[in-house]
This record gives sequence, C-alpha cells and structure tokens, in this order.
Amino acid sequence: MPRLSGLIIAIAAIVLAGCDQAPPPPGPLPDLPTALPSRPSPSPSTANELTLAFAGDVHFVDHTLPLLNDPKTTFGPFAKQLSAADWSMVNLETAITERGEKQPKNFHFRAPASAYQAIQAAGVDLVSIANNHTLDYGQIGLLDTLDGAKAANMPVVGAGRNVTEAYEPYITTVKGVKLGVVALSQVWELAGPWKATAAKPGIAMAHDRKLSVAAVKKARSLADVVIVYLHWGTEDVNCPNTDQKSIAKELAVAGADIIVGTHSHVPQGDGFSGKTYVHYGLGNFLWARSGSKDTGLLLVTVRRDGRVTGREFVVGTVSETGQPIPVFGTQKDAIQKRLDESAKCTGLAEAPSS
Repeated sequence: MPRLSGLIIAIAAIVLAGCDQAPPPPGPLPDLPTALPSRPSPSPSTANELTLAFAGDVHFVDHTLPLLNDPKTTFGPFAKQLSAADWSMVNLETAITERGEKQPKNFHFRAPASAYQAIQAAGVDLVSIANNHTLDYGQIGLLDTLDGAKAANMPVVGAGRNVTEAYEPYITTVKGVKLGVVALSQVWELAGPWKATAAKPGIAMAHDRKLSVAAVKKARSLADVVIVYLHWGTEDVNCPNTDQKSIAKELAVAGADIIVGTHSHVPQGDGFSGKTYVHYGLGNFLWARSGSKDTGLLLVTVRRDGRVTGREFVVGTVSETGQPIPVFGTQKDAIQKRLDESAKCTGLAEAPSS
C-alpha cells in the first residue's frame, strides 16, 4: 500500500487554518484533513523502514450495522490514513455469522460477511479475532468467521480450528521486511471453554503463558519485526492492570518489538519496556455501544531491525454514527490531556533503551 506522506504540507495547512477549529458538525462526515499528530510525526518510511497503523475495537451492531450498506465509506475519514500506511491492523470484535447460539454472557455481537469487505475497503491488512466476542455465537459462529475470512481473502490471527492454528503467527512481507504477528486474548470471561485445544476450535488465550511465549519466539525466528496484539485490560480504566504489565514484560523478553492492545474501551498510555514499544490501550474505534468516545489511530515507524523510531496517536472521537473522526481545538486538547494523564501510570519509559 502507498507510503504515508504529505504530513509537512498538512501541518502547514492546519496552522494557516487556525489551531482552535471547532469539531465537525453533525451530518455527513468530512474527509480526514490529513494527519493531526499528538506527537512529532514519524518520518516518511524508507526502504528499510515501515509505517504501521493500529486501531482499536471494531464491530457492526445497532447503529453501526447500516454503515455496511456502503463498504467504501464504512470507516469514515480515518480510512485514508489506514490506507496510507505501509501496513495496518484492527481488532474485529464480533462474530461474522448468521448462525449459532448465544453464549452465557451479557453482550453478543455478530455481523454479516460484508464486514470483511468494509475492512478491506478501509485499507486494513490484518484483523485480530482474539477477543471476548468472537465466540459470542459458539463454535459454529467462530467457524463461520474463519470460513468467511478465507472466502473474502481477509487475513485473521488469534483464533483457529485447533490450538496450533490459534497460536500460529501471521507472517507477511511488506516492502521487503518480514512482519510476524501474534494475537492473544487476556480476558477471563469464558476463557476456559473458549480456549482452543487440540480437538476444539477457539481463541489464543494469553493466560497460557507457555503457549503465548512460544508463539512470540516462533514469530521471532521467522520475521524481522514481531508484533503482538492483545485483548486485555480493565474496562473503563485508563491505567494498565498487573496482568497487562506482567505479560508485556514477558513477551518483550520473548522477542516482541511492538505490543499493542485493546478492550478497556478507553485509551491507555504507551512507552517502552527496554527496546520494545508498548501501547496498552487503543480504545474503541468503530463502535456502537455507550461509553468513552476518545479514540485515535496509532502510527508507528519501525526499522527492519525492529527498532521503533517514531510514533504518534492521531486523536479522534467516536461520532454519533459510530465512526471515528478527527477532532480539533479544545476538544482535541481535552482528549490529549486525558491521554497524557494515562501515560503516567504505565511504568514505561519514554524512549527505548540503547
């Protein structure tokens, strides 16, 4: 996919337009006015460097379901940056099925197969399905999700027809750089019955540290850059919990270069554990349920050797339609203040160790 470009021009345009521009009014969503970084922008990628884009939780229920009627516009203005990155990834927090039985839990999400078309139209290259909604409609729903992904040629990671497939790293080559991606769920709800086994389809659970570490080590042996995408954290809490901090350190030691995650519904902070870049929480992205509207798109610049050389969190909000949109002025400042506060409790360093 084309490289992320034009940031310097965009920043100059924003300065001329005024820094205290009001948020877009209700109605048709505007085009994304290129990057509005909350940190210094990553440098444009070179032959030995990639710009990766990561967004949080995505589902199509209630008032976000009609967005699938026009897959080309489903993700709204942020689709431009997802497409502009060299490679991008989100968490698909729903079963893709019209069958199955509701599992014994409070919330149940499912969507039609056109969800994959919308994800691809936004420029997303890979989705994690290691989360606490992929089996909302049981093993039948999971198998439909996997079959639908295969039919749509949409790569998924983090679940499978058996334990080997669930923990298998996803390997791809982007601009000559091999990426290895592992996806895991650290949510305890139904973790036992939903865990993949040798004879049962299911999720790759982070609670099994042995299998999780082995998956990262396998990715390390196969790839130049190793990414771990986790579903973790305490809902509606901006600070990472002890489980998050513990496994982040363990997976960093195992060979992860980048660790990102979702599930808490609010953005959490970021930083470095040694040389490993960690972002504890990306927040909701395309989301229909109530709760925090703070969101954003994480852009990470990484070298072929796995060293992260730049990152920015492009601040946004979840609109009334459920689509993520950029924010401006005082609204952007308020969200950024909350993000800065959440960074204080991560225990992470601002820069990588040498």
